[in-house]
Amino acid sequence: MNITHSTLSLLTLSPFYWVDDWAWGLPFIVLTVVFHAVGLLLISEKVEQLQKDVVQRWGYPVVFVVTVGGSAMFAAALHGVEGMMWATAYLFLGALPDYADSVLYSLGAMTTYGHASRLLERRWQLMGDLEALDGMLLFGLTTAFLFGIIQKIHELKNKRSR
Repeated sequence: MNITHSTLSLLTLSPFYWVDDWAWGLPFIVLTVVFHAVGLLLISEKVEQLQKDVVQRWGYPVVFVVTVGGSAMFAAALHGVEGMMWATAYLFLGALPDYADSVLYSLGAMTTYGHASRLLERRWQLMGDLEALDGMLLFGLTTAFLFGIIQKIHELKNKRSR
């Protein structure tokens, strides 16, 4: 009975029901991915400025921990800002009642944690799923970025030993 009911309810759903979700969600995905990429590039430029004399002066372990830790902290801050951007959109659209609920929901959706004490208004629930898709893209970029940072620091160590 449930399968039949679910199938029939899909047939009664207007094909344009989620147009607004897509119209808001896709540009937000593009906006946050570009914002994230620019932020990661700025962090990467700072890491590029490290010279082998810094590694010689402070030692490889210290430079490694400070650089990778700092890069991870700034990348996490980027994720937080992007979550707040989505939260602002939810609040603007009336999908959630206040900013605190919007931020909590948004960070849960972005991390694909999926457990939230608040749910989006039914009308905007696809947008929450689009934010989860965005989160996967952003975390993928961050993972690749941190791996690249580790490689750059390791190259400084190799230059030091020459």
